[in-house]
Amino acid sequence: MREHLAHFDIAGFTYYEGVLAFNELKIGEQLQLKLEEDNKYDPRAVAIYYNDFKLGFVPRSENRIIYKLLKVGIDYLEIRVQRISKKEHPENQVGVIIHLIKEEKETQE
Repeated sequence: MREHLAHFDIAGFTYYEGVLAFNELKIGEQLQLKLEEDNKYDPRAVAIYYNDFKLGFVPRSENRIIYKLLKVGIDYLEIRVQRISKKEHPENQVGVIIHLIKEEKETQE
């Protein structure tokens, strides 16, 4: 089962390693979410990674529920690249989507 949670552009893409990973990113590519509680600008910061590249963050306007889910150990969130727009401003070049994922249990008869 898959349930839509949020979609947004990656915040701070200009300031981190997005430019190094940009040509490797593809629509549907899975990314990783990591809490960054020592972030001096936002105590609920959730960083977005592609392999070892830090791409930026979940925008502050979207991070409240995502932070809380990760903080209590709910990690069945799936984040994927939804949109790549090379001609947009760097802060709007990569859009992502987050789904809550629950694997269906197989029933035995």
